[in-house]
Amino acid sequence: MNVSHRTHAGLLAMAVFVLVSFCVAGCSGPDQPAPVPAVKDEDAFQHALDSINALIVESPKKAALYDYRSQLYLAVDSLPAATLDLERALRLDSTNVNRQLRMGDLYYRREAVAKAKLRFEAAAKLDPKNTQAKLKMAEIDLLLRNYRESMDQVNEALRIDQHAAHGYYLKGWIHMETGDTALALSSFATAVEQDPQDYPVYIMLGKLSAAKHDPLAAQYYRTALTIRPKSVEAWYNLGMYHQENGQDSLALDCYHHIMEIDSTNALAWYNTGFVQLVHQQEWQTAKTSFSKAIALEPGYLDAWYNRGIAMEKLDQLDSAAANYQMVLSMREDYPMASAALDRLESKGVRIKMRERAKNK
Repeated sequence: MNVSHRTHAGLLAMAVFVLVSFCVAGCSGPDQPAPVPAVKDEDAFQHALDSINALIVESPKKAALYDYRSQLYLAVDSLPAATLDLERALRLDSTNVNRQLRMGDLYYRREAVAKAKLRFEAAAKLDPKNTQAKLKMAEIDLLLRNYRESMDQVNEALRIDQHAAHGYYLKGWIHMETGDTALALSSFATAVEQDPQDYPVYIMLGKLSAAKHDPLAAQYYRTALTIRPKSVEAWYNLGMYHQENGQDSLALDCYHHIMEIDSTNALAWYNTGFVQLVHQQEWQTAKTSFSKAIALEPGYLDAWYNRGIAMEKLDQLDSAAANYQMVLSMREDYPMASAALDRLESKGVRIKMRERAKNK
């Protein structure tokens, strides 16, 4: 049965009223909000908001209601309003650990790092065994490059829960940023042992392995793609690994997958052209690929330059010069384009940009 938008909004508003009314009247444990239904459109959001506002008027001291409204605002990415409501909920009840953690997350999203850390510390004081609070504090210390403090927090969390995959992920980052690649690889590997579906860790394992030209890199990226088959990031990283290791057909296949996922991705066309130009010496197809990249992203300087190289190889010297001049018109300090113009000028090609400069 198809439900109209307005009918759907009405059903959502009813669901909000029932769920939150139950929480207000019947919650006997910690003050927790009811789960927020998915907000399908603006009309549904407004109906849900009207319902929760009515409940707040009836019970203005109920922290869970402000918490609920905060989540509702979050569902439409209204971070300032969500922050204000969660702050109100915490003023009414500061003993709720999950609420403290979510307040920290909100501050973190808004780049208020110092405020976020205070909330995570408050959560840890309320529940000293809370690994999530310790790992969030470790994340902030890592961001601030307080590596010793970050590692201490991670180790405390892992003493409480040795299977906390995110802890090993953070250890990997700490080791990576302090220059110990071997320990970083070991920590990331332990993280995916604990959580085999952790996509970001496979990406990091792939990057570290690729830097060493280790064939395991391809395996890590392909595992990441089993988790997120349409990840442009994973396809691109896999393509670059193959490209840098002389596996042209595999690289081009990866870039083709990106084009299927995102037809507006200029980088996939550029990398395709680069392989065709540098590795395969297929000047005409490279020129076509760079032209596709430029059509999608007119300011793509490297694509303009490399299309000039392809044209030069095809003996289309005036067109090549025009491409190099376009590069320099967008960025004067592009030494390779200047050198290319010098090379063409020595062959007798007219460089209009330089002729105009001389005539001024």
